[in-house]
Amino acid sequence: MSKKELEQTPELSKEGLAEDLARADLYGLLASLFFQPPDQTLLDQIVASGKEANTQSSEAPLEGVWMNLVEAAKNGKAADWKAEYDNSFLGVGKPNVFLYSSFYIAGHLHEKPLLEVRRSLQQFGLEAADSVSETEDHIAALFEVMRYLIAGEDVEVSNLTNQRVFFNDHIRPWYNDLCDAIDADPEIHLYKAVSAITREFLAVEGQSFDMI
Repeated sequence: MSKKELEQTPELSKEGLAEDLARADLYGLLASLFFQPPDQTLLDQIVASGKEANTQSSEAPLEGVWMNLVEAAKNGKAADWKAEYDNSFLGVGKPNVFLYSSFYIAGHLHEKPLLEVRRSLQQFGLEAADSVSETEDHIAALFEVMRYLIAGEDVEVSNLTNQRVFFNDHIRPWYNDLCDAIDADPEIHLYKAVSAITREFLAVEGQSFDMI
């Protein structure tokens, strides 16, 4: 199987009516938000989606946390998001909040969880793009894998079984710990909305996979 590169894709899909496509879109959006702070174009897209939601009578499970994200996008300019991202997830030396599974599962970076993610990617015939500097156990990278496993064209790789296994092995064991760390940081404000939708969405994902 030829290697396929994974890259962060900040654009929001215009077509998200099908449930799986909507899931892939949300994984892609969350990957973008955790990979780097959003630019003003992406923030405007999020705000516009909130205006569209207000014209409908939908009571989707994620509607509440989505509208919180819309409010955060409306109230924070791109410069505000960048300042918070840099201060919280980058920092000088040790960041306030780590975004890597190895830290939460093993207690240190570049540990066994990273090797296990790489082993899974190898089995899928996937590899990180050369332009991506973060290790494969970064939450954004894991979300990009899920997006591909949902929306990719190779059905031998992009299928429900691989989605469930990858989610349970590499995301489910630690995403709540990450969200707890974000929620507990008094210097984080905008990204608390990202934490909330991440927690809610992944809880729904876990419940769905448990029904398989």
